[in-house]
Amino acid sequence: MDTSQVRRDLSGGRSAPLPAGRFAPSPSGDLHIGNLRTAVLAWLFARTTNRQFLLRMEDLDRAAVGSDQRQIDDLRSIGLDWEPPVTYQTTRLAIYDAVVSQLTGDGRTFECFCTRREILEAPSAPHTPPGAYPGTCANLTAAQRDERRGGRPPAIRIRAETTEFAVSDQFYGEYIGAVDDFVIRRNDGTPAYNLAVVIDDAAFGIDQVVRGDDLISSAPRQAYLATLLGHQAPTYVHVPMVLNTKGIRLSKRDGAVTLADLRDAGISAAQVLAAIWRSLGMASPGETLSLVEAAARFDSAHLPRDPWIFDGV
Repeated sequence: MDTSQVRRDLSGGRSAPLPAGRFAPSPSGDLHIGNLRTAVLAWLFARTTNRQFLLRMEDLDRAAVGSDQRQIDDLRSIGLDWEPPVTYQTTRLAIYDAVVSQLTGDGRTFECFCTRREILEAPSAPHTPPGAYPGTCANLTAAQRDERRGGRPPAIRIRAETTEFAVSDQFYGEYIGAVDDFVIRRNDGTPAYNLAVVIDDAAFGIDQVVRGDDLISSAPRQAYLATLLGHQAPTYVHVPMVLNTKGIRLSKRDGAVTLADLRDAGISAAQVLAAIWRSLGMASPGETLSLVEAAARFDSAHLPRDPWIFDGV
């Protein structure tokens, strides 16, 4: 593979970007306090390590009209800043398609006609992790592919040359996870998350990824693909989630958890930020900190490793 050409395609001919961290929400609705806490941590890690901080809207699917601007407004209301512009993945479809085409031309992909149900019900090889793709379409003949194209359109899968890959995580250390022949373009033509995030991180110099630890299992696939495309995989920091009082991941169904809902209940953005600082062990009850003040006392080694059980501000 001509990795130098891939780099030129990704960057649009720009000079090498500066190292950066990022926050990359899906604009499917308002951010809740767990999302805001992760955004604050991503900002702190970037700003205290001399990195740029970037904002990306992962809007390839499930975008709700107006939610991107509400998310931007909420991030600003708690004091976050970032280097412009905000990136929208839907503006980069041609770049994703070009990478898929190059991988396909290099023989590193194959068409997959399987439904999710067929994948779940297919027999797996011994020692294959649960949920891993069983390889059903990996070695179809040209005639078999032509026959199947008469039904549902194919997804495009990477032809992985390993079953596992190691990543470096500041909290988890070396994390080794499964890598299968994962989808890089869905059967409706939409670039898959695992492809788009790798391309975008590489294009914008994002070498530090701070996000919720529910996403750690996807890191080995993404790091593997980054390496395949000739990029250095980022350093990861998978931070503990925010849970409700039942120990379940916090969601908007848990009541007043968005800034708008909390504002309606008489709770200001400053009070929400103060609650986040307390949850991180960075402030005492009643103490308020700006982001700049918090950055001055930030020590990632002292961050809690357990989830935050949220029962109100």
